[in-house]
Amino acid sequence: MLSPSRISLAPTGGSFPHPRRRAAMLRLQRCVLTQLLSSRSASPVSHLRRLISAAAPVVSPNPSFAVENYLVDTCGLTGAQALKASAKLNHLRSPSNPDAVLAFLAGLGLSSAHVAALVAKDPKFLCAGVERTLAPVVVGLTGLGLSRPEIARLVSLGGAQFRCRSIVSSLQYYLHLFGSAEKLFRALKYGSCLLSSDLELVIKPNVAFLEECGLDPCDIAKLCTCAPWLLSTNLERLQAMVACAEGIGVPRGSGMFRQALQVAFYGEEKITAKVDHLKNMFRWSDAEVRIAVCKAPMVLTLSKDLLQRKSGFLVSEVGLEPAYVAHRLTLLTYSLEGRLRPRYYAVKFLKENGLLDHGRDYYAAVVLREKVFMEKFICPHKKAAPQLAKDYAAACRGEVPARFRFT
Repeated sequence: MLSPSRISLAPTGGSFPHPRRRAAMLRLQRCVLTQLLSSRSASPVSHLRRLISAAAPVVSPNPSFAVENYLVDTCGLTGAQALKASAKLNHLRSPSNPDAVLAFLAGLGLSSAHVAALVAKDPKFLCAGVERTLAPVVVGLTGLGLSRPEIARLVSLGGAQFRCRSIVSSLQYYLHLFGSAEKLFRALKYGSCLLSSDLELVIKPNVAFLEECGLDPCDIAKLCTCAPWLLSTNLERLQAMVACAEGIGVPRGSGMFRQALQVAFYGEEKITAKVDHLKNMFRWSDAEVRIAVCKAPMVLTLSKDLLQRKSGFLVSEVGLEPAYVAHRLTLLTYSLEGRLRPRYYAVKFLKENGLLDHGRDYYAAVVLREKVFMEKFICPHKKAAPQLAKDYAAACRGEVPARFRFT
């Protein structure tokens, strides 16, 4: 069998080959890389050597090489993207290194669309050294237990950070903190700030402080899955957010403390304005608004318009007392069109037709999961109200069936 190191992709002579010939050469190079990455190497070292051999750039200076055309024709960028990206690559005089990087990425399993998105976001990725950086990173991540598809996904999520060898030590720490690659990737979807932040100077001190606040590693991972910026912010700001969370009445150790920290990101001034809006809208006392916010801090992230529409429905149409809502603030976190209205209509229909006790609590129906609500309130009445399921489904789509119009 022919060794990868014996495969020559170099063009004959000093001139750069015709685009079709170069495309064919790239396809061959990518094919070799894919086979190498898919095979089980005897050791990480031999894997690394074979990887480098297949992706090694061929030095072929070409005075007529046009970066912008290369980005469009070979990388799949749009004209506008290529124009913007080319400004960061005006030092390139040959496609040899970019070709090697593209072959390397294809060998990892990245699709053409993912490669185009990566290059548009981080054009300098094409300048990364395959031998010096990319291949060692892949081998290091493989040693941590990441699969080839997971590494490919990390390339797309990490972008510029993937071309830094320090990403291996960072991943080792984050995998332990989050518990799995999938949980870590969910956090990275919100931004790669975790990978770009200094592990020793920023991340670890923040984790230690959150642990002092009573959060265990599992709590921290859950919190930062949707709010990774909490770990990448400076320690002084994180301390201020903890103080803000306590200021709105959610103490450390409370089950709602994680949510309150996310709310605290908005700043004390905005939070105070939203609390005042809630008090005026529901005519709550200071004690009632404190109870409400403690039970559902995330309600402070809702827009004033949405709060106004939900409060109008619950108080004016459903007839709930403001104090009742204050003790059940999760009502405001549910979708008005997809949950609050349809379930109110269904429950009222059942009560109006004598199919449900008039004393049945609306809140008890709202908090149920959809499957359980159907089992308890819709399915038992198939014979007595054969159109109920159809009407309820229509209400969930935003319609108001004739049977759900009450006078």
